Amino acid sequence: MQLSSHLRIAMLTHSVNPRGGVVHALQLAESLQALGHETTLFAPDARGRGLFRRAACTFHAVPGPVYCADVADMVRQRIDDYLHCFEQIDMARFDICHAQDSISANALATLTERGVIDGYVRTVHHLDQFDDVRLHDWQERGYRAADLVLCVSRTWQDILQREHGIRAELVANGVDMARYAPRQGLHEQTLRQSLGLVGAPLLLAVGGVEPRKNTLGILQAFLRLRRVYPQAQLVIAGGASVLDHAGYQRAFQGELEAASLPAGVVRILGEVGDADMPALFRCADALVFPSLKEGFGLVVLEAMASGVPVVVSRIAPFTEYLDGDCCAWVDPNDPAAIAAGIAHALDPAARMAMVEAGADVCARFSWARSASRHVALYENFISRCPVAASFQEEHHA
Repeated sequence: MQLSSHLRIAMLTHSVNPRGGVVHALQLAESLQALGHETTLFAPDARGRGLFRRAACTFHAVPGPVYCADVADMVRQRIDDYLHCFEQIDMARFDICHAQDSISANALATLTERGVIDGYVRTVHHLDQFDDVRLHDWQERGYRAADLVLCVSRTWQDILQREHGIRAELVANGVDMARYAPRQGLHEQTLRQSLGLVGAPLLLAVGGVEPRKNTLGILQAFLRLRRVYPQAQLVIAGGASVLDHAGYQRAFQGELEAASLPAGVVRILGEVGDADMPALFRCADALVFPSLKEGFGLVVLEAMASGVPVVVSRIAPFTEYLDGDCCAWVDPNDPAAIAAGIAHALDPAARMAMVEAGADVCARFSWARSASRHVALYENFISRCPVAASFQEEHHA
């Protein structure tokens, strides 16, 4: 059977906030749309705020109640919200249903069990460790019930195979090099003034205050660096998460208060408007990203494309696509090593070499190429699924 070149794709994610997996879902959906495929992005939006930026594809908000008792209750509620939303939509009209997270994957698993759809695709960015058995079970069901599993790094592809017996296909991330580019203008000046970005050097951390991002380690490294750079400023952006990091955030705040730094030396910005993020990268002298666990680390590409040197954990998956020419490697468990890595990235000669090598790395990552890879996997998936293939042939006749 000759498959149609026109696919109808439902892309599902867990939030309207600019987290890595959500950005991946949006950029991929837009790139699939640009290739001529009809793509609809779905995301829970209990507060009715809309997606963090306008999408160049159809966007469908999934409504639901705001209040939830805890994280597990929230996950259960968002799964139910998705299912209620799907009752209002002919989901069978989509050739591909693709979940980028455990919440939407569980909703699609239920639709498959009910016979509403013939199966679904699941991208695993990374897996979390949960004490709550419900969260653990939802995460496991989300990828085990999928008919096709994808990963954005060889690291997680190997973990899924070795530890869980799941075979996953590798797909690439990308970076929009037209948007993230090393240029300076009035936007950067205005942003510096409005956000109080006065430090020299200015160090940027992205992802908020949470354990996986190693924000306490970043703070401890910054306090050491201030001995050499007394005018340095640390700016922490982002942090909207479905998980509860309140305990870690209290510990961070306690250590920050104990340091008795002048006001504004450490700025916690929270979520920054998407239109301001490229300029925020360009305002920084270095991105400090010594994460303890990542699926890939999209912000690393965004910073390098913006002409900013990066300080990164010498762990997988970073070691898959970075090397010592384009970044400053650090041991994420050693604040002194993180501080030394930052100092290296601030050295003028090292900075110039990193920026040049970083641009070469970014040139290898294209959302268009990622979308093309996805289409090939989608079409292979449809050809192996007789019911889905028969539906598509009839649907596009």
